[in-house]
Amino acid sequence: MTKAETATPKKTQQAVTTGGTALERYRRVVVGSPGWLRLIRYELTAMLAPWRGAPGLALRGFFWPGSFGACGKGTQFGANIALMQPHRIFTGKRCVFGDNCVLDARSPEIEKVIQLGEDVMLSHGVMLSAIGGEISIGNKVGLGAYTVVRSTKDNPVTIGDYAVVGPHCFISGGGNYKLDRLDIPISQQGMEVMGGCRIEEGVWIGAHATILGGVTIGRNSVIGAGAVVTKTIPPLSIAMGVPARVVKSRT
Repeated sequence: MTKAETATPKKTQQAVTTGGTALERYRRVVVGSPGWLRLIRYELTAMLAPWRGAPGLALRGFFWPGSFGACGKGTQFGANIALMQPHRIFTGKRCVFGDNCVLDARSPEIEKVIQLGEDVMLSHGVMLSAIGGEISIGNKVGLGAYTVVRSTKDNPVTIGDYAVVGPHCFISGGGNYKLDRLDIPISQQGMEVMGGCRIEEGVWIGAHATILGGVTIGRNSVIGAGAVVTKTIPPLSIAMGVPARVVKSRT
């Protein structure tokens, strides 16, 4: 493969089915390195993922930090966590990863793909997907169960300190397909650059809310449950509805 091919992430189906042997594809896509040492470390990490109870928690806390780009002291890992290219994930101290979380850091052009501050809580089943993109989460942030945070190339997601996100939310930095051409399928036209998504400090997002790319939610604002945010929300606002609109100012 050429340098350009390795630098640009392929669509997942193409990446896992083409280019080299099955082992080579596994090392390239999942592990993120052709080296044997990183492969062995990844496999040892994966072996501990299903272990439940106190022994599994203790063993992961001891062995897993070495697989990350950086891992703060006191970080805890639940069972059945799926990691993609963990050497591109950087966490602060005392982070907590609930059972069945997914952290996908497949961005070969970026060293620090997923960055978490201190005291970050990822509840059961949270997914951080940064295929080609970047996700940055500040200190003392909580993400509710089954929330998905998704970033694509040139569409980063930033969540500020003390933000609270309810369960089953969807936060997208972008990733809408282009629609210009009619001669090829939509899935082959590439992604739009929308500028990413920024959630500032102290924001509270209710359950089942959707935050789309290209918007900023101003500091200390509240997004109602089930809202769909398509435009920037000013600081200290309360917004709700589909699409979300500001119904009150906290000032």
